[in-house]
Amino acid sequence: MSSFFQNTLNLIEKASAIMKLESQTQDLLSNPDRIIEVSLPIKMDNGKLKIFRGFRVQHNNYAGPYKGGIRYHPQVDMEEVKALATLMTIKCSVVSIPLGGGKGGIIVDPRTLSKPELERLTRKYAEAISRFIGPEVDVPAPDVNTDSQIMSWVADEYLKLNGGNPLGVVTGKPLAFGGSLGRGDATARGGFYVLSEYVKEKKMVPEKTTVVVQGFGNAGANAALILEEAGFKVVAVSDSKGGIYCEDGVNAVKAVDCKEETGSIHECTVKGSKGAACKKLSNEELLELPCDILVLSAMENQINEKNAANIKAKMILELANGPITVEADEILSKKNIPIIPDILANAGGVTVSYFEQVQNGMNYYWTLQEVQEKLKVIMVTAWNGVNEISKKYKCTYRMAAFIKAMSRLAELAVLRGKV
Repeated sequence: MSSFFQNTLNLIEKASAIMKLESQTQDLLSNPDRIIEVSLPIKMDNGKLKIFRGFRVQHNNYAGPYKGGIRYHPQVDMEEVKALATLMTIKCSVVSIPLGGGKGGIIVDPRTLSKPELERLTRKYAEAISRFIGPEVDVPAPDVNTDSQIMSWVADEYLKLNGGNPLGVVTGKPLAFGGSLGRGDATARGGFYVLSEYVKEKKMVPEKTTVVVQGFGNAGANAALILEEAGFKVVAVSDSKGGIYCEDGVNAVKAVDCKEETGSIHECTVKGSKGAACKKLSNEELLELPCDILVLSAMENQINEKNAANIKAKMILELANGPITVEADEILSKKNIPIIPDILANAGGVTVSYFEQVQNGMNYYWTLQEVQEKLKVIMVTAWNGVNEISKKYKCTYRMAAFIKAMSRLAELAVLRGKV
């Protein structure tokens, strides 16, 4: 099977063919500007030295500073980081914000570290990449297994090394340290704004629309809460250990509370919206449930060539990065299952990160209502553009999103004299 990065390059190639993009522009978008690999020697609590490996890939900055998360995971590798950095460039361009694409990561399972070890590792990584980041250069953010506390450590280390008080060096910070209101549910809310436009166009009635949510972390849990509040019927949710199915609808608020108490939604014995007991099921079973909307908010490659033929959802919203393999994408396309792709659906997160940078620069902060109103305008405008291109080229929403993004980047490449 091709690597995640190669699959991303294949998508760029496919979109280039549809839009007849010049080959030299395609080449520029297929090669990251800079690849950084660092060695991170850390003294552990037991006094022994352990060396970790970290990465930062800066893909493209034609539209603005590189932008992208830092993930802590045992399976992080350079191919994955290159792919995610490339997709960040595309994602920022889809929603027309003045940012480029980057990504970072450390090969580590953070659950095996104490808090002091985690802080030392984070600060060492921040020190190692400090020459390559900054509010006008490259702005990291939280990603898998990283959070506002880790961003605070990165920002503090950068400030110690560089002086001044440029809070915009990272986003996803706590409110007390220059964070933005609305960042917590931005990914889910942005996806909801796009999905709502799709639902309106297809004349779907929320109360009669069943939703299954895979992944019950930040994006998935917030998606379930927002969709349920909007009247949609969320019938199943799951996390990495498994999930629950409630025919009459999951009570999302109780499900979130239970997961916080037990650590896994699969351990919960919550009752559905009408009081009936919920059935436990595996992630594999959840993905194959009949439903109107399947929301993917877990990890990459959840739908692949092995299970794509069994998917019974009428449409899919990708809140996770790369949850559908290239092979599965083709199978689902032949089954006429529309997919609102990750580079549009989950762009609410980076959009509110952009808002955080803007507010840091002004030293003036917006209300939650202002953040959500501005986010809605950007997401709806992006969706309208993608939808229009999809109809023009008679292509999938994924290809339409790539074409929209790459058209903007091609124009910037000409204006900046890159081609």
